[in-house]
Amino acid sequence: MLNTLSLLHGLRFIDSFFPSGGYAYSSGLEAAVQGGAVRTGDQLSQYVEQMFRHGVARREAVAVGIAHEALLRNDVQVALAIDHELHAMKLGQESRVASQQMGRQVVKIAAEPPTAHAVLRDFYAAMKTDRAPGHFPVVLGLTLADAGWDRGETIAAFCYQTAIGFVSAALKLLPMGQREGQHLLERWTPLFDECAKEATEATTMTAWSPVQDIYAMRHTRLESRLFRS
Repeated sequence: MLNTLSLLHGLRFIDSFFPSGGYAYSSGLEAAVQGGAVRTGDQLSQYVEQMFRHGVARREAVAVGIAHEALLRNDVQVALAIDHELHAMKLGQESRVASQQMGRQVVKIAAEPPTAHAVLRDFYAAMKTDRAPGHFPVVLGLTLADAGWDRGETIAAFCYQTAIGFVSAALKLLPMGQREGQHLLERWTPLFDECAKEATEATTMTAWSPVQDIYAMRHTRLESRLFRS
């Protein structure tokens, strides 16, 4: 169980106040809204739930857990390997770039203190010399492991932050308000727990979310855009 100091050290990296730049990305939701696939809160819920069950829980969340374990085992090579594998599995260029930019924003601050774990610092060094893509799920796994969070807590936090990103984007794209957004987060909470348990036990990444991946790739061809992905 987290002690108070570990909780506070980790919370700032998943707080919306942290300058990761996540507010600029919709992860394909903008294209889905313009394409007519998502027009209501219920449709948003279905879209996000399917993405979590078949995409995020089997790919990014697994990468978070493997990176977390890599730091505990003092093995930066495992973190580098899962980072490259995740890069190869992200089909759309915008999705890859968004994940890398967010990862770089987090690791620059997480690896800065002299007390930062050697694996985190070595991973950052590899990023700076272009030996690692530096994807956000991998960086967050390393960062929260260094803060003292356990594997399940770290994965659940990643899932929650990802969902907040969808809700934040939806508030700008759909006729829905903050209250409905909170109801959606409450509805999804058991899903986050389910995904965290599934990803904690997984040792390899697999994913099948073609609809969401296609909308993410279509984003570059939208005539007007609020978001970068």
